[in-house]
Amino acid sequence: MPHDGNQPPTQLDWTRAAPEDAEGPGPWIEIAFGDGDLVHLRETSAPDTVVTTTRKKWDAFVLGVRAGEFDHFVEGI
Repeated sequence: MPHDGNQPPTQLDWTRAAPEDAEGPGPWIEIAFGDGDLVHLRETSAPDTVVTTTRKKWDAFVLGVRAGEFDHFVEGI
């Protein structure tokens, strides 16, 4: 089903980024890979608010997380 470009497609396979043993509603981040190179992100507490980016930007972000580039955001936790 085509979409208007302003809203993500309705038929996405969302994956929750939570530990396997996590209980409760979260909130958790969910990710869905869409058509082409689109990647969609949302929070379980606000599923109608979706952020869309490209696969290239998503991959760069994931590599940055793995490299510790964002650790300063969570210092002291």
